[in-house]
Amino acid sequence: MPPAEPDLQALVARIHDELAPRFGAGKVADYIPPLAHVDPRKFAIAVVTPEGETFAAGDADEPFSIQSVSKVFTLTLALGRLGDRVWDRVGREPSGDPFNSIVQLEHEQGRPRNPFINAGAITVADMVLAGHTPREAIGEILRFVRFLADDEDIAIDQAVARAEHETGDRNFALAHFMHGFGRLTNPVAHVLGVYFHHCAIAMTARQLARAGLFLAAGGRDPLTGARVVAPARARRLNALMLTCGHYDGSGEFAFKVGLPGKSGVGGGILAVAPGRAAIAVWSPGLNAVGNSLLGSEALELLAARAGWSIFGG
Repeated sequence: MPPAEPDLQALVARIHDELAPRFGAGKVADYIPPLAHVDPRKFAIAVVTPEGETFAAGDADEPFSIQSVSKVFTLTLALGRLGDRVWDRVGREPSGDPFNSIVQLEHEQGRPRNPFINAGAITVADMVLAGHTPREAIGEILRFVRFLADDEDIAIDQAVARAEHETGDRNFALAHFMHGFGRLTNPVAHVLGVYFHHCAIAMTARQLARAGLFLAAGGRDPLTGARVVAPARARRLNALMLTCGHYDGSGEFAFKVGLPGKSGVGGGILAVAPGRAAIAVWSPGLNAVGNSLLGSEALELLAARAGWSIFGG
């Protein structure tokens, strides 16, 4: 007989309660002022299944800045527009370096190692921008995220977007460096305008898990029936999330959690249990490599107790 499906509501509630004494652990991303002021004791977990059931605990209805989790959605858009030509401009290998490192870029003549480090996501923003004004590209990204989450209330936090611009010296350096190698086709200011705004999208854990559900269902939204991407592309997006989704902490996340996932410095993580569920967690305190400390632990507990690791038992 197959193993019994877990009681997911009881499971997420138990994980919330077990981690509660440590709420506030880790260090918030204080280099972006609006993120520095987020209550570090916030914690949310939400699980959405292909049957449309949602199981949540904690602050699952409070919006937070998804930051680099948005890179999954912009990459999906770019692949829809350009197909495999995306890979002419950005690689698919783990970086092994911090998310905002310039060292690798110089060695590899301005071609980013993967689409989830900052340089790679800036290149993807350049692809999405092609043929559009920044305002049009930002609008397209926001409409796509609303479509995936089936929720028109999702918005960009303009205060975060402004702060990203004001504190984005390293991202400007990365973009100018790539532009100097001829790797960007649009003006740096326009590309970074798109990049900063999609990183400033605010979502709740419920909305984020819902938006990622297509990756747990072979590229199709199981609740609306809409085909988002082909099954092969969904598999490849999940593979990239597993190998590159947590920067130089990706190997550790795969080792401990065993699920594709994408983190953001706002403390959010989107994870995928293929065929089972999409999961979003949020805890603002980060670990040493910039991933949510308690969010990662929550996913480790969930994957182990539900038996969802892609590597088995």
